[in-house]
Amino acid sequence: MAIDYTKRPSTPAPAAGGVNLSKVTLSKAAPTVNLAKKGESQGAMRVNLNWSQGAAAPEPKKKGFLAKLAAASYGTGGVDLDLGCLYELADGSKGVIQALGKSFGALESAPFIQLDGDDRSGSVTGGENMHINLARPDAFKRILIFAMIYDGAPNWAAVDGVVTLFPTSGPQVEVRLDSDNNSARICSIALIQNTGQSITVTREVEYIQGSQADLDKKYGWGMRWAAGRK
Repeated sequence: MAIDYTKRPSTPAPAAGGVNLSKVTLSKAAPTVNLAKKGESQGAMRVNLNWSQGAAAPEPKKKGFLAKLAAASYGTGGVDLDLGCLYELADGSKGVIQALGKSFGALESAPFIQLDGDDRSGSVTGGENMHINLARPDAFKRILIFAMIYDGAPNWAAVDGVVTLFPTSGPQVEVRLDSDNNSARICSIALIQNTGQSITVTREVEYIQGSQADLDKKYGWGMRWAAGRK
């Protein structure tokens, strides 16, 4: 069942017992919250991806050719973790927003989603940011937010990524990439859906073996994919 916080004030007062009403962390036990009710218009919601600055591979216990090979495959600059999303609009149009292929989108026209840029190293303090224009929530059917390790060996435990949604009203919504899965390059993070009665966001945190095409297949998006590069 979704947690409905839309009745809460936009700047909640601190609660007794150390409960933070200004942030909701989605978990397996409580995976869904309501972002907006039917007909409720908001502004542009920021979606932020941040991760450990310059995460690097663990120091090998043994020196030698294999250790050097492992370090080379990881890369001296750590990982390049990218934020993106698959979207499906109410009119049936579908697509992807991501740095790969320079599909940065648009905020004031379809698909009403825009990616700011590409942080190649995790050194940008603000991480990567994507904006979703909820001024017309009825324009959306569903949006699947994902992260992809574009460069460097998969090491989600070291990356320690977190995605935070900043609605224009209500508390922040946080999803932590808290699995130690180190074999997959893509992680589906959260699914935003227009249920007809509200706009909800649900924690996913599913690690996908393969590429965006495999992510598409798992969630039944039904798009055609071709190889791309930055």
